[in-house]
Order: sequence, then structure tokens, then C-alpha cells
Amino acid sequence: MDRHVAAVEAVAAITRKARRARKVVFVSGNFNVVHPGHLRLLNFAAECGDFLVVGVIEDGASDAVVPEQLRLEAVKAIGIVDYAFILRMPPEQFITLLKPAIVVKGKEHEALENPERKAVESCGGTLLFSSGEVKFSSLDLLQRELVETNFSTIKKPVDYLQRHSFSMGDLIGLVREFSKLKIVVIGDLIVDEYVNCQPLGMSQEDPTIVVTPIRTHRFVGGAGIVAAHACSLGAEVTYLYVSGDDTINQFAREMLDRFGVVSDSVVDTSRPTTLKQRFRSQDKTLLRVSHLRQHDIPNEVGIAFLEKAFRALERADLLIFSDFNYGCLPQDVLERLIAFCQERNIMMVADSQSSSQVGDVSRFHGMRLLTPTEREARLAVRDFSSGLVVLAESLHKKANARQIILTLGNEGLLVHAPDRNGDDFVTDRLPAFNTAPKDVAGAGDSLLTCASMTLAVGGNIWQSAYLGSVAAACQVGRVGNTPLTSRDLITELSL
Repeated sequence: MDRHVAAVEAVAAITRKARRARKVVFVSGNFNVVHPGHLRLLNFAAECGDFLVVGVIEDGASDAVVPEQLRLEAVKAIGIVDYAFILRMPPEQFITLLKPAIVVKGKEHEALENPERKAVESCGGTLLFSSGEVKFSSLDLLQRELVETNFSTIKKPVDYLQRHSFSMGDLIGLVREFSKLKIVVIGDLIVDEYVNCQPLGMSQEDPTIVVTPIRTHRFVGGAGIVAAHACSLGAEVTYLYVSGDDTINQFAREMLDRFGVVSDSVVDTSRPTTLKQRFRSQDKTLLRVSHLRQHDIPNEVGIAFLEKAFRALERADLLIFSDFNYGCLPQDVLERLIAFCQERNIMMVADSQSSSQVGDVSRFHGMRLLTPTEREARLAVRDFSSGLVVLAESLHKKANARQIILTLGNEGLLVHAPDRNGDDFVTDRLPAFNTAPKDVAGAGDSLLTCASMTLAVGGNIWQSAYLGSVAAACQVGRVGNTPLTSRDLITELSL
């Protein structure tokens, strides 16, 4: 069919469907893989008008690599899209036929030349740029729960495996290789205390919920659970940390020993061992209380810590930094550790958490893998408006990180890594695998551990992200930080 005729027919169909709409909004793009960045953009566009039209660019144009019909089906499945079609002419030409009130493009195009501007303004319309609201979480990501027949709360997508040419059997083989690894974990020790409470009601004196504690459980958290995960998954693990001289550290040492982790700490008398309490009732957290200090460790503590670390790293295949920004990894200590590993070609990966505290994951320079949340990445590059792909690329350049896994909470994750030739960076996404999480606190730790170990045994970044997602799905299916085992992963991969 002639391209102009096809476009005219599309305009006619849109006009029929949008009869009562006052503002038609138009968006165009490749949509090779519909990821949260696209959903945010489309959500913004839908809120700008009454009828959202999406043109999916035809095969052979721009960077479209997935067949056009598959891309079109993915866009049509998004509930906020009112009409989607294959766009077989430049967007600016179609705009002159459709005459939409608004055209929306991603924020990353704002500083570039945009031929759509002249076309839409000639029709009395407006060109807008946005990457969508950072906090937007699309309901479309949850529709998998309705359309997939699976009695487990963990839903593992198979299209991703097909795109990257590997199988569940390949992943099981990689998990079985974990036992060959020698790993050093460095970072903040945290003990998580869960106080389960019975609600009694509302106080009559003031508007306060009254509860009574029933049972208390303590778990090793922070970098300690990363070490425990790695050990339970089969690796030989040494964990180095800074602690206080107190009963909380004694509890942690006993638990780490039970998990099989070789732990060694340097005592800093100026700080307590970090304790985080969660008061919970009926599967909900009511209050969190943190007992901690956040100042940098003294110089003499840093020197003692480095001496222990250098000895442990002599035999290591992999160093995992799990930083919570409580002052246990000041910059001078970090730089000496990185230099030591680079001289000996020891693989390094890192996560630097910024929840109640603020950190900078980009200070972990030259890592094989970084696994920040979106917020942590935005803090690192001081960019709070660009789309996710642009954000990941900015972090890659600033931190000189080889690969980025950007974690997005209930939206899953985004992988940003070199292509097979190493010439360009490509992006793909995975949804959150567990549709009914019980406790999301340990998701990032389990993903970091499993993804890093996958890379260390020779897996590629796509396999690494998938196995990390399986690990996170298993972890959030239970309350509290309990170490994952290789049996847990293999059982889930075999389902």
C-alpha cells in the first residue's frame, strides 16, 4: 500500500475513534523493548490530552531491530494508548496530516533539532519534552498477573531469554559453577531487628497507634547478608567490615560463622554496630528506628582495615563493595582498594545505597558492574529529568563502569551494557519477577550478589541480570534477610 494512502487511512481511523476528544496527543518511536522509561513518557503524554496516538516506526527505519508487528503489539497492550499503528513516513509528515494538539518527545531530544516542531506549530499545536514523572509506576507492568497462568507469585519472562539466546538450563549450569569462586565482600555491617506486634488500638490521650510486642527476630543485613548470600550460593567468602565493640557485633559474628562466612572486623570505638529496628503488625511496617553513626572512620582504623583487606584479596576472584554510606569506606581507603585490585586484575562490582542517607555510587570507579537504584543513579550524576537510558549512559561515563543494572523497584530493572562488538551500548529491561512481595528490603543485596557471581563464572550481563532478578524474587517472597542457596535458585529455574 502507498505510504501516503496508509497514513490517510490511519488519520481517518483516529478521527473516527477520537470524535469527542478535544486534544489529540501524538508520540512516535521505535519501542524495541517497552521499558519503564517509555511508560513514563506515554503516561505524561496521556495526561496532556484526551486521546493518545502512538506511531511505531516501520522496519528498516532508524534503530528499529525488533519486527514491527511485535513492537506494535507491545504498544497496543499498554492501557493508556488509545490508538497505535505502524508509521511509514517521517513523523513530521504525518503530523501535518493528523494535526494533533500536542506532540511529545523524550527529554533527551530537547537540545537537538526537532523537525516535528515546525510541523505541529504550523497546525497550531505544541511540542513538549518530558521523561515522565520519576515516581510513576505503570499499572501495565502488573497486568502480567492477569494474563499469565501461573500459580506461583514468581513470573519469569521467556521473551528475554529468546532475545539474548540462552536457556534456563544455561542459567542452572552457571549457578553450579558458583562453588568455584573465592569472594571478598567489603562494606557496612547492619543487623536488622524485626519486632512483630499485636495492635491494641488508638490511644485515648493522643492520636497514636498502640501496639504490644509479641516476638523479636534479628537478621544479619547490609554487606553481611551479601557475604552470607554468596557463601550459601556455594562460594568461599571472606567478609571485612568495621564494627562497634558491642553485643550486636557479637551476634553478627556468630550468625556469619553459622552461615560459613569467614568474617573479620576492625573495631571503631567511636561508633556502635548499626542496628535497624522495624516494628511490624499484620505484615506491614509501622515504624523504623536506626541506631548508627555516619562519620568517617579514623585514620588508624582505616590503615588496619586496609592491611586485612590486602591479605584477603591475594586469593580473590571477585571483590563486592556493598556500601551504605555510614563512613566505613572513606574515599582514600576506597581508592587504595581499587588500585590494589586493578593491579592484580581482580573483578570488582559495587552497590552504594542512598535511602535515608545520601551517597555517590559513581565514586566506585572502574567497576565491572554497578547496581544502583534510579534515585542513586540520579544523585550520582545530578540529573533528575532525563530518561532512564540517558541516565544509565551518564553514570557509565562518569564512573567508567563497564555495565549498569539500574534497579527500578516494582518496575523491575534496566540493563545498560556494551553490544557484542563492544562498540555501542544497548539497553534491555526485565520486569519485577515476584508479583506479591512480602518484604522488599533485601532485594538489592540478593540481586547484587547473584548477578556479580554470574559474571565472575563467565556469564554475560544478560544472564547476570536474569539470575539476579530470580534471586531478588526469591528473597522478597519472605520476611527478613535469610541467605539464598543454590538449591533455591535451581528449584525456581526448574519450575
